[in-house]
Amino acid sequence: MLAFRKYSVLPGFRITFGFTVTYLSLMVLIPLSALFVKASGLTWTQFLETVTNARVMASYRLTFATALLAACVNAVFGFIVAWTLVRYRFPGKRLIDAVVDLPFAMPTAVSGIALTAIYSKNGWMGQYLEPLGIKVAFAPLGIIIAMAFVGLPFIVRTLEPAIQDLDKEAEEAAAILGANRLQTFLRIIIPSLMPALLTGFAQSFARAIGEYGSVVFISGNMPMRTEISSLLIVSKLDQHDTAGATAIACVLLVASFVVLGTVNAVQWYISHRSRGGN
Repeated sequence: MLAFRKYSVLPGFRITFGFTVTYLSLMVLIPLSALFVKASGLTWTQFLETVTNARVMASYRLTFATALLAACVNAVFGFIVAWTLVRYRFPGKRLIDAVVDLPFAMPTAVSGIALTAIYSKNGWMGQYLEPLGIKVAFAPLGIIIAMAFVGLPFIVRTLEPAIQDLDKEAEEAAAILGANRLQTFLRIIIPSLMPALLTGFAQSFARAIGEYGSVVFISGNMPMRTEISSLLIVSKLDQHDTAGATAIACVLLVASFVVLGTVNAVQWYISHRSRGGN
């Protein structure tokens, strides 16, 4: 106990620690536990039948595939946006910086309606994409765009502090030693930013898995084709099948934990290897 308290720098550690545990329990742990308790109302056979139903499995495949693709897109373009906002000065920089946070501020239903209006068959962009054979609204591509829309700020805001803390002297030293820009980027910049990039990627991916409002309008909600798991949960609740809804929710929750746990493990490995190398 003494060793546990020795490294605390907070005054009144017992009070603050107790408040932290209590608050997290009330706001996070107890509600999540209630989810599993509610799902336990099903027998193991009923649970498996519910979460492995053909329609449910199709929603899993669509949800995880589109969420992964959206997170990958955000990882690339979010990196470019964050790098631009941190490293360059240009007119309208503050406006662009504010626009990045719009997905946080906008109700998801509003963003879903806006995206549908833009990419529908008669929309501003859809009317030009449809003749080219590119169907966005009421197709998986539209789901990816909606998920990327809501997930972009996670990548940008996670990367910006890491980019600001980059050691520019290391980049200059690499250039002096003869490294070209690509070598500097791959061997100096990317390794330094990888933990932050993985954190943003995981947050974007997890956010996309649970997204509902912005996707429900643009997806078309066609079973076995464009129906995501979140919509299926809401449908079961409308049918008063609470146990079935919580069973599907438990699967999504466990999947999110696995993703976050994997990313944390990779981050630890990268940090440990980096310290070992130094």
